[in-house]
Amino acid sequence: MRIAMMGTRGVPATYGGFETAIEEVGARLVERGHEVVVYCRDTGAKVERKSNHLGMQLVHLPAVKTKSLETLSHSGLTAVHLVTHRTDVALVFNAANAVWLPILRAARIPAATHVDGLEWKRAKWGPIGKRYYLTCERLAVRWSHALISDAQGIADYYQSKFAKDSYLITYGAPNCRDAGSELLKELDLVPGQYHLVVARFEPENHVHLIVEGHRRSGSKMPLIVVGSSPYADTYTAELKQLADPSVRFLGGIWDQDLLNQLYANCYVYWHGHSVGGTNPSLLRALGAGAPVAGFDVSFNREVAGRAGHYFADAAKASELFQALEADPGMVLELEAATITEAERYDWEIVTDGYEQLCQDLLAQRANPREISSGKQNSKLPLRANGKTPQEP
Repeated sequence: MRIAMMGTRGVPATYGGFETAIEEVGARLVERGHEVVVYCRDTGAKVERKSNHLGMQLVHLPAVKTKSLETLSHSGLTAVHLVTHRTDVALVFNAANAVWLPILRAARIPAATHVDGLEWKRAKWGPIGKRYYLTCERLAVRWSHALISDAQGIADYYQSKFAKDSYLITYGAPNCRDAGSELLKELDLVPGQYHLVVARFEPENHVHLIVEGHRRSGSKMPLIVVGSSPYADTYTAELKQLADPSVRFLGGIWDQDLLNQLYANCYVYWHGHSVGGTNPSLLRALGAGAPVAGFDVSFNREVAGRAGHYFADAAKASELFQALEADPGMVLELEAATITEAERYDWEIVTDGYEQLCQDLLAQRANPREISSGKQNSKLPLRANGKTPQEP
């Protein structure tokens, strides 16, 4: 099959979960004999633009560089490009791009939309942005030939609100338990003697609760904060005001070896994300064997399971800092549980889910009436482990 992947910054993956999924799944689909085309945003930076990455063909198209239009403008150009550069199926990442689905439908290109999390809940969007994302949810349901949810909670939301089934396909957990620790010397860090946060600086990722909880707790270990946000200067300033001197803000880290070592050697990984589904940062922590302290929402409990303890506010985070540092045995129990939890998230099985989805979409393409009507695929939603939500 010729499979187009659109709606993200593209690959190589240097930003977030969508890009990581495309890189991991796309490369495996190529190994299985498929032709994969990934649409990448042209940033305008003076860097070499690759035409191929891990066997995937890369198409670079421009985007309007503003928070509200960057994704939308690039995806619109992508949809137009696909009209004259045909593909068997299209995988559209981010429900915000649903407004371009009619172009794909007019070209009779079957499309599945990865709806991501509940984007309208993000604090960075004002009233207009929130209404736009709520509208796009409805458009994605109406115009997609299939939906992809990456967590059971997201699939339940679309079933409850729209009576629409999803293909339930999560992400994979990379195995980086043996990442080593030599690079930590560059940061003057001692393995097992620091807490870690890796997140974009957005209010719904609750970095502020973690930073405040760390300060209140009187923690004896430093808190290492990795991340930033190009559109959150005010929030970033607030975080630094909340922090005590033992909190270290490292900014974004793109050295994957260093990042893996930070995960693999932290005392506890703190995860404050609340509006997404299965989050790649959390999966990376599990794959690194890092005990988890997570914000208390269903998505995080679904992923971390027995490898985590949970907090809902700064006071609870403070108590958790104190409890985890006072009881290394409890931390060791959480670390042991990461092995079982991480095994549930395997990139090969995730790729099986995407491959099956594409085959189903291609089968629908043989029936133009079915495509033009937007008839939902008759198969039940797929879990990443190949089971449907109705199975035990």
